[in-house]
Amino acid sequence: MIDNIDENKCNGCGACVDVCPMDVFRMNKDAKKTIARYPDDCMTCYNCEIECPTGAIRINPYRKERVQAWQ
Repeated sequence: MIDNIDENKCNGCGACVDVCPMDVFRMNKDAKKTIARYPDDCMTCYNCEIECPTGAIRINPYRKERVQAWQ
C-alpha cells in the first residue's frame, strides 16, 4: 500500500510510472509530479520506492483490513 508520496521530493521523472506493474501511478501534467491514481491496486512490490531517485515514495507493507459487510 502506498503510504506517502512527498511532493516536495518528487522531481516528476516518471520512474514510478514506468516500473509499476499494476499501473497505479499517473503524472499530474500541471504540477509535473506523480500521483497515485489507483492506490488500492498497489501490490506492495516496492518497485516504485526502489526506483525513485529522490526517495519521494514510501510503501507500507501492511494493508488496512476491509470492513466486512453483515449478511
